[in-house]
Amino acid sequence: MRGNYMTVGRTADAEIVIQKSRFIGHAARAETEAEALEFIESIKNTHRSATHNCSAYLIGEHDSIQKANDDGEPSGTAGVPILEVLKKQGLKDTVIVVTRYFGGIKLGGGGLIRAYGKSATEALAAAGIVERRLHELMKVSIDYGWLGKLENEVRQSAYPLKDILYAENVDILIYVPVEETENFTNWINELTNGQAVIQPDGSEFLEFHVS
Repeated sequence: MRGNYMTVGRTADAEIVIQKSRFIGHAARAETEAEALEFIESIKNTHRSATHNCSAYLIGEHDSIQKANDDGEPSGTAGVPILEVLKKQGLKDTVIVVTRYFGGIKLGGGGLIRAYGKSATEALAAAGIVERRLHELMKVSIDYGWLGKLENEVRQSAYPLKDILYAENVDILIYVPVEETENFTNWINELTNGQAVIQPDGSEFLEFHVS
């Protein structure tokens, strides 16, 4: 499983006007190329009357899938600037479409590059950026006599508590960053005088907003 990475928090759009042309940036998360293409097609269907629907996406742990499409704009003036914005912000699994409604004034190559780059940046700002951090889900099994103390300590810690399961013993499910599992285990053993049974119970990504 991949390590921590950044992507967009939600699907969003943002509009700017440059020299009477409307540029509408649309950003979304896409974990596969099929999802990216589906999003691009949905924007094209929504904005059939637009002059251009230019796009770019980066997908995969090592950006193994990356595409840019100028959709009729001069080569290299639309799709590539959008893709560069994704790369500069260090995003993964993200697709952007920039819709343009031509306003009658030509912007020239440099103007187009700046316009598409700015529109992509505004779309990302609207969507928000999150860091997805890989966590181990640790299951801590204890006798009921330890529950009050341990639950209180966990809730005051930096480790998110997922659930508490009540059976013959109590199982507390806690998210722990993968690099902190050893420290977490030592901490739990100290709190319970070694009376807890601590086991990994799978891995999950948690999302944290990036300012």
